[in-house]
Amino acid sequence: MKNNSPVHDFIAVGVGPFNLGLACLTSTIPGVHGLFVDQRSGFDWHPGLLFDDAHMQTPFLADLVTLADPTHPMSFLNYLKQQGRIYAFYIRENFFLLRREYLHYCRWAAAQLDSLYWNTHVEAIHHDAVQGCYVVQTRDVRDGSRHGARARRLVLGTGPAPWWPACCERDIQDGASPVHHASTYLDHREALRALPSVTLLGSGQSAAEIFIDLLQGIEYRDQDIVWVTRSPRFMPLEYTKLTLEMTSPEYIRYFHALPGATRDELLGRQTQLYKGINGSSINHIHELLYQKRLVLDARGQDLSRRVRLFTNSELRTVDRAAGSLVLGLRHLEQQGDYALSTAGLILATGYRYCPPSFLAPIASRLRLDEQGRFAVTRNHAIDRAGCEIFVQNAALHTHGFTTPDLGMACHRNAHLIKALTGVEHYPIEERIAFQEFGVPPDLLPEPRPWRQRVSS
Repeated sequence: MKNNSPVHDFIAVGVGPFNLGLACLTSTIPGVHGLFVDQRSGFDWHPGLLFDDAHMQTPFLADLVTLADPTHPMSFLNYLKQQGRIYAFYIRENFFLLRREYLHYCRWAAAQLDSLYWNTHVEAIHHDAVQGCYVVQTRDVRDGSRHGARARRLVLGTGPAPWWPACCERDIQDGASPVHHASTYLDHREALRALPSVTLLGSGQSAAEIFIDLLQGIEYRDQDIVWVTRSPRFMPLEYTKLTLEMTSPEYIRYFHALPGATRDELLGRQTQLYKGINGSSINHIHELLYQKRLVLDARGQDLSRRVRLFTNSELRTVDRAAGSLVLGLRHLEQQGDYALSTAGLILATGYRYCPPSFLAPIASRLRLDEQGRFAVTRNHAIDRAGCEIFVQNAALHTHGFTTPDLGMACHRNAHLIKALTGVEHYPIEERIAFQEFGVPPDLLPEPRPWRQRVSS
């Protein structure tokens, strides 16, 4: 980007799958000029969890563009055709892509776009009241040079960041500590496998995949593995069809209209809808444990002493003693405390959204709720005017568990493009579910006629 650049229609910050999809969908609309900036050197997606056999949890139709426009040139099927692999995919008969294949597809799409600016760190965003636009100040991470760009609107796609319990902060910051967030697991895999013991905290899909990876070859190395979750069990991801209808425009409208306290309470009860483990992974884990027990029994070893799974257990403290980590755990149902000694700790504790610091100069223009979170409108705006600053994957508390769902990305991007351009370039389906989520308006009780009291 160059200084004194023209005023663009919008600037999007962060290029993950959601903003990459927005870039693809706007690339074929004549007269729409948007810039997409990211501080990374190129597109990447969860590299620390890119196992060779890891699959997506959404079907291939949830690609960058298809659910908005099945004829778009950047669809996954067109990618396969261009790579000469569409018949191999057809014969495979599997709707769920390998995660590595999805990454390659996204990189293929990114390579065709001239609106993406990599190695670009956003330092601050200001508002120019005279020109009625936003000024995005950036720094090139390669040479430190600073630039500026202007746009009438913004789309924030920085997304949630890795999260861990406060008691782990010291060890995470210590580069030499054997405590790592799951997002960097593959970077530390060999070192973790070489430890005499390792504990895995958390019970989502990432935790399950890491546990499967740790179990591989356990009979050939001297290592104890403990898997701990604060949940009452290792929860399966609910994936039945009527439940999937909750990833719909109707449910988003219903959820968004609820009081904030009700939404927060609902999210606490909906973890199985977006944070659980898919059923095939759970079954695979049980089969692996069954197999490993037979192998270890034949060698005179007891699997139950080397591999342990603890539920209802919350991590409270982490201390160091004699070269080991001592984990202080609380059993939530029995309200009992216990300690676990381990040589390494993997935190599969998920992600949380934190507003980026570059928004500080325009903080007065943002709408916040009583808890200091973005007060996101139905159309994903967070500015006081409701038509200038939009967010991707930052509205879990207002739009529900569909927020991080790749299957709803095209629907959200179709809304964003309508808001950014004033034109519904991609038809927006508003009713797809068979079920109804709120009070049926046609079944409301008839208002009783008012009768005047007659005095005798």
